[in-house]
Amino acid sequence: MTAITSAGLAGPKELTEALRLCAAGDRRGLRLIYESEAARMLGVAIRLLRRRDIAEEAVHDCFVKVWQRAASFDPTRGDARSWLYAVLRNRALDILRGEGRTDLVDDFEPMGLEDDGETPEQAVERLSDTGALRRCLEKLNPVRRNAILLAYVNGLTHGEIAGRLGLPLGTVKTWIRRGVLALKECMA
Repeated sequence: MTAITSAGLAGPKELTEALRLCAAGDRRGLRLIYESEAARMLGVAIRLLRRRDIAEEAVHDCFVKVWQRAASFDPTRGDARSWLYAVLRNRALDILRGEGRTDLVDDFEPMGLEDDGETPEQAVERLSDTGALRRCLEKLNPVRRNAILLAYVNGLTHGEIAGRLGLPLGTVKTWIRRGVLALKECMA
């Protein structure tokens, strides 16, 4: 097996071989993957999860899954690095949605990120009284309308909105998706 490059990254052939070694129960394969990809995987996980402690947990869980499921990697369906990051991404998404981790956004207000700008109600008031968008927005449930406006007017992420409203992330995502569909239908 070839050594890791000076940039700290194994090439596609080396990662494929490392996964084959993992599938055979050889820890050298996992060590190569770890040495080559762990730092970058942590960066990706932090970007997805926004908290280092949970990102570290996701990367750890990812390496456990890689060890357990390396035999399921099929090099004819894609390269090893893509497979590794798909495992990481899926674990991060599981953490975000499946475990009800609203604590990911609990620190939103204390961090001083609360927007002092325009409120959702003020944004609606700015719209023309005779405009179709205002009419359609006013038909929505006020809390759901606020979630949509916080996303599209204030530019908040779904996680930030969940933290601000004290709701689960999945609920906020569903409200926004359904609200936008209702607005499209109303405007048509």
